[in-house]
Amino acid sequence: MKTLIKNGKLITASETFQADILIEDEKISRIGLGLKADSAQVVDASGKLILPGGVDPHTHFDLPMFDTVSSDDHYTGHKAAAFGGTTTAMDFASFDFDTMKESVDAWMKKAEKAAIDYSFHMNFNKFNDKIAKEIPSLRDMGITTLKVFTAYNGRLRLDDSSIFKTLQITKDNGMLVMVHCENGDVIDVLVPQALAAGHMSPEWHALTRPAWGAVDATLKMASMSAQADAPVYIVHMNVGGEVDMLRYARERGVKVMGETCPQYLFFTIDDLRRPDGAKWICSPPMRTEKDNARIWEGLHDGTFQTIGTDHCPFFFDGTKPIIYEGKPVKIPGKELGKDDFTKIPNGLPAVGDRLPILWTYGVRAGKITANQFVAYTSTNPAKIMGLYPRKGALLPGSDADIVIWDPEKRVKYGVTYSHHRTDYNLFEGWNVIGMPEKVFLRGKLIVDGDEWLGKSGQGQFLKRNEGEVL
Repeated sequence: MKTLIKNGKLITASETFQADILIEDEKISRIGLGLKADSAQVVDASGKLILPGGVDPHTHFDLPMFDTVSSDDHYTGHKAAAFGGTTTAMDFASFDFDTMKESVDAWMKKAEKAAIDYSFHMNFNKFNDKIAKEIPSLRDMGITTLKVFTAYNGRLRLDDSSIFKTLQITKDNGMLVMVHCENGDVIDVLVPQALAAGHMSPEWHALTRPAWGAVDATLKMASMSAQADAPVYIVHMNVGGEVDMLRYARERGVKVMGETCPQYLFFTIDDLRRPDGAKWICSPPMRTEKDNARIWEGLHDGTFQTIGTDHCPFFFDGTKPIIYEGKPVKIPGKELGKDDFTKIPNGLPAVGDRLPILWTYGVRAGKITANQFVAYTSTNPAKIMGLYPRKGALLPGSDADIVIWDPEKRVKYGVTYSHHRTDYNLFEGWNVIGMPEKVFLRGKLIVDGDEWLGKSGQGQFLKRNEGEVL
């Protein structure tokens, strides 16, 4: 089966140009003007843009938390991603078993229903000599990234010496350490103090996780990166001061890279103060308008490398079912913490929102260019995570993960368009201009307007190579 996409304008991370694309055997075979191919299905993309499928480097599907589980699994979340123009999603395998192999196998089982292509990072929450020797085995499994935490004491956090030893091992094995940056010690002091004082509302989730904790942890991890001469990737950066630290370190040649997420561009602690403030609970939390503005500056000037989502949705009211694909679904959600902010599941929906929202309020608003949009949401994640040029590229030989984008389509955005399996959307009622019209996964049309043509199990696990340091 051949597909010929004609008359579109291609947008890559570095170029914008008019061309046709020929797809054969799941790959892009040719790019050029006036292409012809016998027996090819022709798709006319006149007036449309052609983008590489989005690569989301940071998602959490089917994640257990606080006596419930994130409401999107590797089918429903992938479906939502596809409707938003994302064709590759990277999840985190929890280190729940004695060996990494057992832990990865458990998440591979969860992902058998995958609807788009995917890979994993390893959540790294314990360290000893045996585990240290096991780290290189992740490469044999096609996993070249692991994530450490400077918060969640007693559950996920590693001490500094263990993180530093991990960096030394990953450096020697062409791997990458990702870091969740907050100050776990300060959090563990402030949370019980807040509860003792009767502060139970959602805003205290942010007030007990001070922004300065993220700033000092980011600088500390940049320092460790420099001392180990090993690359580090800071996930979900949400504070203006973190951007300053990232810029400071990169200007001095430190191999540190930064990711932010849409929620940290548009929302603040004031959203947690709303009657439905639990919807905005995630870790790390929303900050201030000044932080939002500084993060936009960091995207505009190229301080950042990627925009992920940290997609980890929960129902706002899990006592009431929603209808998903014609069937009622009810999953306990944020109502679990209605009287105590520490019991509200941390996370929010975003994987389907990322591209439409960033196009409208980033590209169209003049805050980032169309080429930066592609770089941050597709090409750079693919390069850093060892997937390029198979993913994140419009090149002969690349997977035919292609989005035909209608830059003038206008919608009143929200739950209907996002397709997440949850009962709310952070961007409900926002005016969006620019949406995917058709989405191809390895040459197969899986989204056609409002129609879902994909299916459970069509996604492939992606074994990754050593990534680039950007």
